[in-house]
Amino acid sequence: MSGEDLIARRRRLLGRHVTTFYEEPFAPVRGEGVWLYDREGRPHLDCYNNVPHVGHCHPRVVDAIARQTATLNVHTRYVHDLILDYGERLTARLGGGLSAMIMVCTGSEANDVALRMAEAVTGNRGFIGTDNTYHGNTSAVSQLNARKVPVGGFGDHVRKVPAPDNLAPIGGSPEKQAEAFCAEVETAIADLQASPHGFAGLILCPYFANEGFPTLPRGFLDRTVEAVHLAGGLVIADEVQPGFGRLGSHFWGHERLGFTPDIVTMGKPMANGYPAAAVVTRPEILEAFQEQFRYFNTFGGNPVAAAAALATLQVIEDEGLQENARDVGGYLLARLCEIGARHEVVADVRGAGMFLGLELMEDDRPATASCARLVNEMRRRGVLVHSAGRHDHILKIRPPLVFSRENADLLADTLEAALGEAL
Repeated sequence: MSGEDLIARRRRLLGRHVTTFYEEPFAPVRGEGVWLYDREGRPHLDCYNNVPHVGHCHPRVVDAIARQTATLNVHTRYVHDLILDYGERLTARLGGGLSAMIMVCTGSEANDVALRMAEAVTGNRGFIGTDNTYHGNTSAVSQLNARKVPVGGFGDHVRKVPAPDNLAPIGGSPEKQAEAFCAEVETAIADLQASPHGFAGLILCPYFANEGFPTLPRGFLDRTVEAVHLAGGLVIADEVQPGFGRLGSHFWGHERLGFTPDIVTMGKPMANGYPAAAVVTRPEILEAFQEQFRYFNTFGGNPVAAAAALATLQVIEDEGLQENARDVGGYLLARLCEIGARHEVVADVRGAGMFLGLELMEDDRPATASCARLVNEMRRRGVLVHSAGRHDHILKIRPPLVFSRENADLLADTLEAALGEAL
C-alpha cells in the first residue's frame, strides 16, 4: 500500500484531524534502540518519543511482557504479587511519605484520579493549573488544558496562572519570577476560596514541559507549595514527561526543583510502551480517596503491565540510564549551544538530561512557521524532533535514554545543516 493510500485509509477510519506530526507523515514498521525504520528500511534517529524510555523494543522489556502474557494476565481484584513488587520498587524511589499507589493505564487516567484524590481530602472542587499546559484527555483534566476549549467553555472551578518563561519571565525578570508566580497562585487561591467551589489543589508538571521547559532554579516553587498547603490544598506533580531519570541530575522533576508533592502522577515511559501509568501518594490520601470514590481499573496494574514496568525500572537502574541522560545530555546541550550561537534565529538553548530545546525568534516574535519548517526538514533528513511552547516555536528534543554521544553528534550535525537549509 502506498503512503498516500495509507493516509487516506487512516483519515477515513480515524478521522481527518488525527495527528501525524509531519508534512510527510512518518510510517515506521520497526524500532530498535534509538532507531525507527520505514518500509524501505531507512533508519530514522528518534529524538522525540519519550514512550520507549529505555529504547524501542528493549529485549528485557519485550521478554518480560512475553513471559508474563504466556503465564497469567488478570485484573487486580485477583491478588498477584507483581504489582506489589513493582509498587515497592517504585515508591522506594520517592520520599516524603509517598508510599501508596494506584496503577492505571494512561497519564490522563492518573491525573483524573489525582484530581479526585484532592477533592476527597479537601471536600473542594477548585483547581489551579498554568495557562499553557496539558494534562490529558478525560473530561476532568481537559478543563486544565490550554488548547481546545471544552464544549460549553471552561468550567469556573478552574483558575489558570501564567506559566514561567525564559524570555518573558513573570514579574519582569528571572530573579522576580518565583515570587511573581507565587503571587499569581495566591490570587487564584483567594478567588477560588471566595467561590462556591473552594480550593482543592494545584497541578503542574515540575519541568513545565509543555510550557517550554524554562530554566528554573532549585527552590523555585518553595513559596508556592507553602501557599498551597497553608490554604489547605494539595500539590500534584505530573511527572509523565520529566520522570524516571530523563532529566539526568534527578530521577523526578520535583526532586530537581527541591519540593515534595502530595501526589505524583506518571505514565508514558513507565513501561516502555506497554500501557501503564500510576498515581503515588501518602497512605492517608489514598484512604480518603477510596472512602469517597468507588474506583476500579480493569487493566490498570494487571500482571503484564506490572512486569513491563518492573523490567523498565530495572533496565534504568542496571544500565545506568539516568547517568547516561546526564552525561550525554550535557554533551548534547553544549553542542546545541555552539550551534545556537551561530544562528540568529536561535534565541535560547536550554534543557536538562535528555530533554532539551531551542527557542526560535524572528523580529522579537515567536518563529512558529520557521520551527515547523525546521521540524519537517529534520524529518526529511532522518531525524525525528518536534515542537513545544505557547506558540510551537521551541524545537523539542526528547530521545530515549539510551542515546549515545555518537547519536548526539548525528542530531547536532543534522540540525546545523537543516538550519541552513530550512531557515
